[in-house]
Amino acid sequence: MTDTPPDRLSVNPRSPLYAPELLSRGVGIRFNGVEKTNVEEYCVSEGWIKVAAGKAVDRKGNPMTLKLKGTVEPYYERPAASDDADEAAAEETQTEG
Repeated sequence: MTDTPPDRLSVNPRSPLYAPELLSRGVGIRFNGVEKTNVEEYCVSEGWIKVAAGKAVDRKGNPMTLKLKGTVEPYYERPAASDDADEAAAEETQTEG
């Protein structure tokens, strides 16, 4: 896994852009320099995010969303699990030798 989140990602399990293994690391979004915690979906290359519009839901029970355009900067909140194992192994070899 890389430390760069994908270009597009969604938190909706019904979406083809849903990736639970990436979301388990925690993906944060900085939109126009402001931290956003209510992002449903984002696209870095097109420069937009979708956020929930209050408590309104559509007829299928999904939250109604607004598309906001601007600068999107995604980041991981936690490192990948494989990176932790690699770092621990590297530390053990350094302390042994």
